[in-house]
Amino acid sequence: MKPKDASDAQADRMPGGAGAVRYTASDEVKRRGVRRMKTIATGFLVVATVIYIVTTWALRSGAGSWVGYVQAAAEAGMVGALADWFAVTALFKHPLGLPIPHTAIIPTKKDAFGVSLGTFVGENFLSVEVVRGRLAALGVGRRVGQWLSAPGSAEKVTREASAALRGALAVLRDEDVQAVVGEAVTRRATAQPIAQPLGRMLARIVEEGGHRGVVDLCVIRAHDWLVEHREQVVRTISEEAPGWTPKFIDNQIGVRVYKELLRFATEVRDDPGHAARGAVDSFLSDFAEELRDDPETIGRIERAKADLLARPEVQDLIASAWSAVRGMVLEAAEDENSQLRVRMRNGIRSFGARLAADERLQAKVDRWLEDAAEYVVDTYRGEITSLISETVAGWDANDASRKIEANVGRDLQFIRINGTVVGAIAGLLIHTVSVLV
Repeated sequence: MKPKDASDAQADRMPGGAGAVRYTASDEVKRRGVRRMKTIATGFLVVATVIYIVTTWALRSGAGSWVGYVQAAAEAGMVGALADWFAVTALFKHPLGLPIPHTAIIPTKKDAFGVSLGTFVGENFLSVEVVRGRLAALGVGRRVGQWLSAPGSAEKVTREASAALRGALAVLRDEDVQAVVGEAVTRRATAQPIAQPLGRMLARIVEEGGHRGVVDLCVIRAHDWLVEHREQVVRTISEEAPGWTPKFIDNQIGVRVYKELLRFATEVRDDPGHAARGAVDSFLSDFAEELRDDPETIGRIERAKADLLARPEVQDLIASAWSAVRGMVLEAAEDENSQLRVRMRNGIRSFGARLAADERLQAKVDRWLEDAAEYVVDTYRGEITSLISETVAGWDANDASRKIEANVGRDLQFIRINGTVVGAIAGLLIHTVSVLV
């Protein structure tokens, strides 16, 4: 178990939940500095008091008139020191524990301060004019372009993007994604009619002669198959002859039929204008027309499509597509020299160079950012300011007062010191003027 450091231990002593004030080790160091400054400021008051006591005794003992000047300065210094002690102390607590009105200002007015701070931030920092003006002065588009086009930046962005992509793919559950992909593909394929688009595509293929290569391939393969399987073809035909015919006649018939089949296949193969080829063209044209216009054919095709999509093998194939895509993306994201990362680097570098040089593109990017910032400010200003006020409201009053005093109390002690010194000087001047007058 990890040991707690000083700040953790101090924070654990603070009450409240996540929104409570956390009094850290750094605050404790600052608080010790505040105590030292309080001692110094109090020392000024003590010195002024001692001087006042001594000079009062000296006057009663018949000392010279100069002692009166020192006594007046010490007396005014004491008053200034006490007044500023009261003012500084009243910010954080009741002086001497007395519930004097308008003291312990921070603990008692904490919530009002939070509301005022939220309002101040909203009006002066989250205004549309301030945000747009600041973004316009920054020239974000130009700076981003210069950074992206600098050596090493595109590689860094690509590396981080690849890591983010790998992380996202690792978080996603394969079965969830496969279910979503399968459902989306099936729904889209079911809703999209295919018979008429297939008919239009087939008609265009036949019209342009795109099917002839397939017909040529089929005819050539049929001819070659007949050549390679002569004995099998002859035997099959002979076996289908009537049982009462002699065997040698059956064999002659088989040979004769085989020769006619081979001759027919050869003619179809070698003659582009053969009637059989024309029959295939006519069949495909008629089938394309039926796919486009015949409701019965369209219905059969759509039902066949639905049956095909419903088959478990097809669903498994659709679902497995995600695994294949995921594997390819992961492999490409991990490989520094993969086409994915190479293209990403080149694209980022090219975009950065263009953005750094093209002022119109820079202005467009800046406008996008300003519009986005304006939307965020207009939409979420209330939530941001309420976050400030609600966070302050959730603080414990005494804990908040202690933390604020630890961070600003040291400087406030100079007020007490200055009050003692300025008070002494003012008392000396007033006494001098009084004597002279």
